Amino acid sequence: MTPRLAAIAVVLHEDKVLLAQRKNDPDAGLWGFPGGHVEWGETALNAAARELHEETGVVATPDRYLTNLDIIVRGDDGEIAHHFLLAAVLCRYVSGTPIASDDVSDARWFAIDAIAALPTSANVTEIIALAQAAYSTTPTIGPS
Repeated sequence: MTPRLAAIAVVLHEDKVLLAQRKNDPDAGLWGFPGGHVEWGETALNAAARELHEETGVVATPDRYLTNLDIIVRGDDGEIAHHFLLAAVLCRYVSGTPIASDDVSDARWFAIDAIAALPTSANVTEIIALAQAAYSTTPTIGPS
C-alpha cells in the first residue's frame, strides 16, 4: 500500500467559493473542494482542473499550488483505511454553472461567510483563507 496523490480545485468567483458534496468515502456527505486522483503522467495542476470539470462542469485554469495536505484516515480497528496526499490548487474561474456529476452528489457556489454552517471536510476554511490571501497579494518586482 502506498499513499495516493490527489488534487483539489479551489475556485473563488464573485465573493463565493465552489464546493462539492462528496458521494463516496472518505468524507461522504461532506462539502469540500472538487478533486480526485492524479493520473499517471499528469501534473496535479492539470488534474485539479480536469477533476473540477468532470465533477461540476465548471471550467477553470489552474493558477498555482496553495498547499499540500496529508490525509490519513483510520478505520475503527485503528488500521489505515485511506491515505492521500492532496495538492490544493488555486484555479481561476473561466465558465460554467455547477452541476453535480461523477462522484459528487451536489455542487454549488457558497458565500464564504456561509461555510462555517456547512458540514465540511477538514481544512476547508483554512484553504479558503489561503486562496483569499493569494488573491489579495500581488507580487511586484522593482528596484531594491
